[in-house]
Amino acid sequence: MKYVSTRGHMPPAQFCDILLDGLAPDGGLVVPEAVPTVGSDERERWRGLTYPELAARVIALYATDIPGPDLEALTRAAYSPRVFRSPVVVPLTRLDGRTTLVGLSEGPTLAFKDLAMQFLGQVIPYVLERAGRTLNILAATSGDTGSSAEYAFRGKPGIDVFMLSPRGRMSPVQRAQMYALDDPNIHNLAVDGVFDDCQDLVKAITADTAFKEAHALGAVNSINFGRICAQIAYYFWAWLRATDDLPPAARRSQPVSFAVPSGNFGNVYAGHLARRMGLPVRRLIVATNENDVLDEFFRTGVYAPRPRERTLVTTSPSMDISKASNLERLIWEVLGAHEFASRWQRLAEEGRLDLGDHRSRLEDEFGFVSGSNTHGDRIRTIRTLYERTGVVIDPHTADGLAVGWRQAEAGVTTLVMETAKPEKFGDTVSEALGADTPPVPPHIRELLARPQRVREVPDDVATVRAYLADHALPAARADSPDGAPAPRGQDLGPA
Repeated sequence: MKYVSTRGHMPPAQFCDILLDGLAPDGGLVVPEAVPTVGSDERERWRGLTYPELAARVIALYATDIPGPDLEALTRAAYSPRVFRSPVVVPLTRLDGRTTLVGLSEGPTLAFKDLAMQFLGQVIPYVLERAGRTLNILAATSGDTGSSAEYAFRGKPGIDVFMLSPRGRMSPVQRAQMYALDDPNIHNLAVDGVFDDCQDLVKAITADTAFKEAHALGAVNSINFGRICAQIAYYFWAWLRATDDLPPAARRSQPVSFAVPSGNFGNVYAGHLARRMGLPVRRLIVATNENDVLDEFFRTGVYAPRPRERTLVTTSPSMDISKASNLERLIWEVLGAHEFASRWQRLAEEGRLDLGDHRSRLEDEFGFVSGSNTHGDRIRTIRTLYERTGVVIDPHTADGLAVGWRQAEAGVTTLVMETAKPEKFGDTVSEALGADTPPVPPHIRELLARPQRVREVPDDVATVRAYLADHALPAARADSPDGAPAPRGQDLGPA
């Protein structure tokens, strides 16, 4: 398996070559030259696998330069019972006759990001040790990526994490999960801006190739393809579990739809790749909040990123994003490499990209539909689901469920992808449920009481560059000579 850049100026590279860099050298996003396919017979052979075993099979199709036994050891460590609370890692809960909740938040930070990040927390040290390198991870977060990355890499030798977050725009639990860590390899920078500003800082700094190489910078945002391929695994898992009870002849090709709360488009893009690989997916339902750039794109074909002053503060803050970076991968696929080059330039010049001539393909060929929600929609959905089932969900998952209900089709089960545990967003859940709100768990109370450590910085490239220059690890490892044997996966558990 080889990877190329959406911008067309990167020689084909293997998985381990692109894993540490995030963005391609030409500023584009890496994409596989060809998407592997999985036939129905092979899917059926996967039905009896555990989650770590299934993840190894899926990821192996993309990480062909990692030996199979090593990859299996890495996924066993990533999805260990010491890391994930559920014995099956990703449990499914039927909500009604047509809707099932896919439990993606059983990891250490109670968010779906853990499923990809715990894998990166194993495979990146593996690659670094093999190459005798260090890595300074520079990333941006709207809430959950930051804590998931920091919990995955805290205390790992040869790795420092520099996480940019939007000051004052995350929930108290999200802030505490990040800022209460006191590991010396964790650096939290709160930026005076919105998530898109944080993301732009990361892109601007990593676009400087000389600075990036001198300071061994890499990325673990959703633009990192290592995260994307790890996320593909739970789409296969969810389909397999949702069809387990069907007769053998029927379950081989039974379609489902996935409703995915969406901000930066990484999670639902993984679902798109699963569909292209042959998974029987009827629709990919893109659910947004009031920051509805993605909904606008799938309804009209126009992608028009919005400036920070038009990015709203909502009660599903991890989706308060107005520049969906991973959408570049889909647009590249829709247009083809040649047409993409000219039309993407138009986005840079005009601030919008009109794919109205391809809009029908987005649904008919690629299966995308969408919808957006308001705060009132989230409150009503949390309350309605609790009254019907006793299940409590967080506001982002409520966005997915609300749109999933609106887009439901007769005879097709909708699998709603959980975003986080409701206790991460207690104020909104309390508004929805009132006296029925579950009490704050003791571990959350203890977390919120810890002292926090964060540096506030302006939305300024020079300031962040200077901090990196002063604090980043040197590019070469002093404790690991070149050619040292690679580790087989470290089952460290949640710290």
